[in-house]
Amino acid sequence: MSQKKELPLKENIIELACPSHGGLIREMADKYGIPVSEMLDLSASLNPLGSPFDHPLGGLDLDRLLEHAMERFGQYPDNRYLEFRKAAVRFLDNGLSVDNIVPGNGSCEIIRLVAESIVDQGDIVLIPHPTFTEYEQQCNVAGADVRYIGQDDIFDLSDDVLGSAKILFVCNPNNPTGKLHKREDILSLVKRCVSNNTLLFVDEAFIELADDPSQTITDTVVDNDHLFILRSLTKDFAIPGVRLGFGVASKTIANTLNTARLSWNLGSIPEEIGIAMLNMDGGCNSPYLVASRKAIENDRNYLTERISRIRKFKPLPSTVNYILVDISASSLDSVELTQRLAAHGVLIRDCSSFPSMGEDFVRIAVRPKEETDILSQAIGKVVVEKAREDAKADLVSMLESGDAVPCGGNLDCPYYPCHSCEDQDCTLCFCPFYRCEDERTGGKWVDRSSGGKVWSCEDCVLVHDKDVVKELLDVLSEDEDMDRNLKKAWDKVLEPRL
Repeated sequence: MSQKKELPLKENIIELACPSHGGLIREMADKYGIPVSEMLDLSASLNPLGSPFDHPLGGLDLDRLLEHAMERFGQYPDNRYLEFRKAAVRFLDNGLSVDNIVPGNGSCEIIRLVAESIVDQGDIVLIPHPTFTEYEQQCNVAGADVRYIGQDDIFDLSDDVLGSAKILFVCNPNNPTGKLHKREDILSLVKRCVSNNTLLFVDEAFIELADDPSQTITDTVVDNDHLFILRSLTKDFAIPGVRLGFGVASKTIANTLNTARLSWNLGSIPEEIGIAMLNMDGGCNSPYLVASRKAIENDRNYLTERISRIRKFKPLPSTVNYILVDISASSLDSVELTQRLAAHGVLIRDCSSFPSMGEDFVRIAVRPKEETDILSQAIGKVVVEKAREDAKADLVSMLESGDAVPCGGNLDCPYYPCHSCEDQDCTLCFCPFYRCEDERTGGKWVDRSSGGKVWSCEDCVLVHDKDVVKELLDVLSEDEDMDRNLKKAWDKVLEPRL
């Protein structure tokens, strides 16, 4: 019998997990039977104004650009991409030349290019966590020894630690936290990397959408062979399906990377689109991007305010078009929350794949107010669903224990008394009859702040009355069919009191 031969692949490649970026919408739509067109995607952090082809301030004609690009379908692109690089220089508007620009087929390709060009097998790279997971993925492909450090430790690294690394990655503003480091702090780190012979890779993919894009350091690369800066068109212009970005580096580094990158890595259509977007009047301060930052600020404030209203959801400060939300105090973890929201047609980013974050955080994209309202309503439904399920499980457990008696008021609850009645009993924390929609109880339909109606039990105190609770528990303990018992309990205990 012949022995099974080992795969002719590097072990570090075989052990990698395949990213599934981009497949979430269709996967969730198929899973829950929702048309893709009806899914609301708040997991991708894109410009909320949409692409400049769809917004009047963009002033771009996609049909004309495609027609022009089609004229070159029968030709190989010019691998130098001089027009694209000129447009990138014009966009940055800070004294650089085409010799400082490295065109790329999106951020991931550029990260891969840098890692493959600099990292040898076993070389140490430093990645502050939490941050963009593609740094680790692409460095692992190159065979790097990935070492994680804390985000708060970036500027306090010892020379021994910094000098041991080939590359230090810094995402500014950071994904997923939304924190923007000051220019002077990054420049101080640049000096330390130069003295320790370490490449500082600064990812500025979101900086055009940040509150203060002037914190960029692209103007400082000219004579610095230890600095590389990544820029992305995907986020700025909301075109994730068109893979476009560019790197900014010294002429020496950029020339080497342009030689090493895949030939013809931009097709005629992406190149044409990229040139048009980068050549928009004003560059980073074009009317379209200025309006984008203003919309992001306003809509982010609205999103933060709405999320803050949700019990045990804590939105963290952000400077960009997404917010990180701490849900560690909630009864829902990030995996369950994202799955339940997907069932309602809303997608947010589960951050459990970010190292050190566990299942305590989700990232939500800043979108127009009407979409935030849809999100808020969906979270409300999910929280209610979870509360009902947990309350029912607790009730079933109590009934099965044979010790079903009123437990009194939960004085430790920050919402006690959630109904303004004396000696409130909290055994049935969540009403098992919700939504009864019977206004005789004191319940009523109220207006949502985001529009529409919701059933409110605020003025109903029936299931918080000790005597009522005792009678309900007696009926609910009669047999094992909970639904039948609930109907019987309503008819026998609540109906006479109405």
